[in-house]
Order: sequence, then C-alpha cells, then structure tokens
Amino acid sequence: MTTITPATTAAACCRPLAAPTLSDTEAAATAGLFRALADPHRVRIVNLLATSPDPICVCDLTAPLGLSQPTVSHHLKRLVTAGLLTRTRRGPWAYYALDPGALARLAAITDLSSPEPQGANP
Repeated sequence: MTTITPATTAAACCRPLAAPTLSDTEAAATAGLFRALADPHRVRIVNLLATSPDPICVCDLTAPLGLSQPTVSHHLKRLVTAGLLTRTRRGPWAYYALDPGALARLAAITDLSSPEPQGANP
C-alpha cells in the first residue's frame, strides 16, 4: 500500500488572509488553493470524503457524482495536487481521503478574525 501526497502543496504554504500582508507568492498559492475548490464537483468530493469514516475508492465516487471515472479522477488529481487529499494505492485501485492537516491549514487561512491588539482591555 502506497500513500501519495505532493511534497509541496498550496495548502501547506499559505498565510491567513487576515495576515497584515501577503507576498505575491503567498497570494498566488492561496488563489491556487481556492481554484482547486472552485468547482461544484470538487466541493461535493470533499463533502463525500468528509462524511466517510474510511478512504473512498474512485470507483465509489462515480455514481454519487454522476460523472465518468476519468472525470472523477481528474477532479481528484486537482484536489491531491492542491494538498487537500491523500491518495493510497491498494493494488490497481486508488483510495482517497481528506488530509486533516491540510483542512486545518485551510481553516486557518480563511479565519478572518484579527488578533486582539496588544494592550487592549476587554
């Protein structure tokens, strides 16, 4: 069994949007992450994986999504490349799961609450 995750991913490199500044590189990486999620099928894939206790085979995603296997594989590849999913090979089959660390980073990126200024009184 082989688990495949990209060495460098968009989900691993982004600063929170509420950061005082974002470099051009950080802004581009964050935009890439959002591009990976900017498709309704990919959002549904993330939803299906988030509600599954176990990794899911690509063959088990075609019917719920109403898409062909090559199309589902394309969407899964985009999500793996963005660092949101892990892919595990089991013989000829590939199983996908959410990367919990990537999802935590995604939550941190989109947290728009600004830190309380130092010395502020409640």
